[in-house]
Amino acid sequence: MVTVTIITIVVILGTLELSNAAVLHQMRRDQVTDTCRTNSAVSRKRRVLTPNDLKHLVVDEDHELIYCYVPKVACTNWKRLMMVLTGRGKYSDPMEIPANEAHVSANLKTLNQYSIPEINHRLKSYMKFLFVREPFERLVSAYRNKFTQKYNTSFHKRYGTKIIKRQRKNATQEALRKGDDVKFEEFVAYLIDPHTQREEPFNEHWQTVYSLCHPCHIHYDLVGKYETLEEDSNYVLQLAGVGSYLKFPTYAKSTRTTDEMTTEFFQNISSEHQTQLYDVYKLDFLMFNYSVPSYLKLE
Repeated sequence: MVTVTIITIVVILGTLELSNAAVLHQMRRDQVTDTCRTNSAVSRKRRVLTPNDLKHLVVDEDHELIYCYVPKVACTNWKRLMMVLTGRGKYSDPMEIPANEAHVSANLKTLNQYSIPEINHRLKSYMKFLFVREPFERLVSAYRNKFTQKYNTSFHKRYGTKIIKRQRKNATQEALRKGDDVKFEEFVAYLIDPHTQREEPFNEHWQTVYSLCHPCHIHYDLVGKYETLEEDSNYVLQLAGVGSYLKFPTYAKSTRTTDEMTTEFFQNISSEHQTQLYDVYKLDFLMFNYSVPSYLKLE
């Protein structure tokens, strides 16, 4: 009798946890909907999505899932999980998949590879989710990863040289050639430069979430947050029916970009540039309910 009671209590607690999570995710969905409605002129510029707009949406046919990946928001681990889910037994432990393998596009199928009727069917009937992060923390994380690591020579060559040429007065020939010592202030100046916006789309590592995942056009069932990564991820896996044998991989990353670190990076950014940068990422702040950072000196 005691055992039965304990089991009942566990079941009730489990159900409560699930219902609390459901309420939380409903609130997040409502926030996205309200922001899209309020900012419709900006957020709904293009009414028809092109196949190119869908290249970040990873499809899992077996479990009827669509995951929009956002770089610098645990996307390596989520891509590993998607490889386990779509691998039909080929992989069982996500952490045994090398990080670089998770980013090989051929290893995962994206929505842009389907016909228009197939795309519409999947958008209508599959469970769709994405993960977001405080926009400036994500931005600093992208800068640290792409511009302060010596091994990222492709980024230094493609973006670093361009940023230094455009933003640094009296740049040395070596800096112009290598592009491997971009300062955060120069990176910010590059992002808010109207010439950059006209020239080409932002790289996916610093592109806004609303431009990568189109939440005003695609109705996401779940909006997970980096700040509650483990709980939100395991809730997604539970709803997908795989929570009993698959958990989100957890490990504390000592190099993780924190709020304190982000505050430091913004110390040397002028209030004018802070205001302009906030405007670039404003929809992400509003849509995903992130308040204006206390360290900002907005004009």
